[in-house]
Amino acid sequence: MKRRSYLRQSILPVISSAGIGAVLTGCMTTESDKSGSTPAPASERESATVSPSAESDTSTVSQVRIETVLTGLTRPWGLTHLPDARTSLLTERVGRLLLVDRSAGTYDRVSGTPDVFARGQGGLLDVCVHPSFPDPSWVYLTYAVARDDGATTTAVGRGQLDRDDLQLTNFEVIYTARPYVDSAGHFGSRVIVGTDDKLYVTVGDRQFKNFGPDHVAQDRGNDLGTTLRMNLDGTIPESNPFVDDPTAQDAIFSYGHRNAQGLAVHPETDAVWQTEFGERDGDEINILTAGDNYGWPVADESCQYGSDKPIGVSHSDRDDVTTPVYSWPCGSGGFPPSGMTFYTAEAASAPRGIAAWQGDLFVGGLASQSLARFRIDTRQVELIDHLLTNRGWRIRAVAVAPDSGAMYVAVDSNDAELIRIISDWLENS
Repeated sequence: MKRRSYLRQSILPVISSAGIGAVLTGCMTTESDKSGSTPAPASERESATVSPSAESDTSTVSQVRIETVLTGLTRPWGLTHLPDARTSLLTERVGRLLLVDRSAGTYDRVSGTPDVFARGQGGLLDVCVHPSFPDPSWVYLTYAVARDDGATTTAVGRGQLDRDDLQLTNFEVIYTARPYVDSAGHFGSRVIVGTDDKLYVTVGDRQFKNFGPDHVAQDRGNDLGTTLRMNLDGTIPESNPFVDDPTAQDAIFSYGHRNAQGLAVHPETDAVWQTEFGERDGDEINILTAGDNYGWPVADESCQYGSDKPIGVSHSDRDDVTTPVYSWPCGSGGFPPSGMTFYTAEAASAPRGIAAWQGDLFVGGLASQSLARFRIDTRQVELIDHLLTNRGWRIRAVAVAPDSGAMYVAVDSNDAELIRIISDWLENS
């Protein structure tokens, strides 16, 4: 496919960063607000806009420039940067994988992707690459699939990226979550490679509402409501916590999750951190430990939709579950969290100003329509600020570019944008 670029510039108004209370007040927490819906596939559109603006962040950054790298995207979901100076892979839930040139503001569609169930909350979801990319050139995808009878589940596959012919070759399914379910929601499904060179994949609870000990997320005999851990070829590591338990799925790393859509590796401890949707509020940030039960739905901070009725008991009331390191309890307004990243730019590449974010955690908010910034001290998590407020952007994915230290944000909508955040533009323009 021939790549086209439509570069134009415009100056957007200066918008102040809203305070924490202002963002959380009145947040909607219905299921549609937390995850959105899938539109009919759109026609091919390849466009880009570079739109500088200044945004105030009075905590540590004096000036932040917000640039629109791409427009015309259809429900982007996953974003990962390739280990070169300027390219990224981005998924759209309608089933497209895009190779993005961040510098030029253009993209090409990559062929060879699997057929996906692109309805409800399903579709082509997350993307990551082999830790030694481009040798080998494996690209990992998570996506929703359906059987002939209409039942659906989350799958993990991989293919080798041929950048000359813009295609994935030798694509293979390496894991399929069990069981298939008659549902179009709660597929998960983030995928990352940990520092142990293992794949970590989230699978949602598929919206089962029998809130009690018999819920699928409390049953290790299935893959629902779990974080999976597997080798890079999809086989199961012998070090997984339940491989010797005949009643449990060998791939399970942690369980008791509702619908986790954020994963990131802490830059100092190597621990895997995770964001998870609650029901009415009850959203969480967790640090994953092998074999741990994270409570859903027997221990949670959520309430049932449309009521103040708690779901289970508080995490603190049970000693057999792991408590979130940060949560938004029922009545707080919640923060339906999707993609997350730690700011870990090299000192030489981190832009002046946002270099002060080094080690901070950034979490994209859907219904809250903001990017939350947290200060981390081991297991202590402090909410510092919200960025990108008052723009109406449901933030699905966030990633830091290795070459420049700029942060990239994918907005979830039918006519979506890929955003770049840099700083000091007034001094350097």
